[in-house]
Amino acid sequence: MAHAHHPASGAQIAVWMANEAPARIVYRGIRYRVTDTPTRLEDEMFMMTHPLPITGWRFQGTDPQGQSLMFDIRPDGDGWALIRAFV
Repeated sequence: MAHAHHPASGAQIAVWMANEAPARIVYRGIRYRVTDTPTRLEDEMFMMTHPLPITGWRFQGTDPQGQSLMFDIRPDGDGWALIRAFV
């Protein structure tokens, strides 16, 4: 099954952390609450034979209407940058 990708890379986001993991994100003016256990991207890359040099988080966010997206984010200076968002 193919994932529907949003043209997200480089989009401005705001991320709130709780217990050193993402808890909320604002993407395209919509607030999403993290509704799963965030996974460190470097943990995902560990099993690859040629891992990409990416650090950050992958998590599901759900908006107030119940629409969910998956988010990949990485540190960027004093904040966070969106790598991609997908369904």
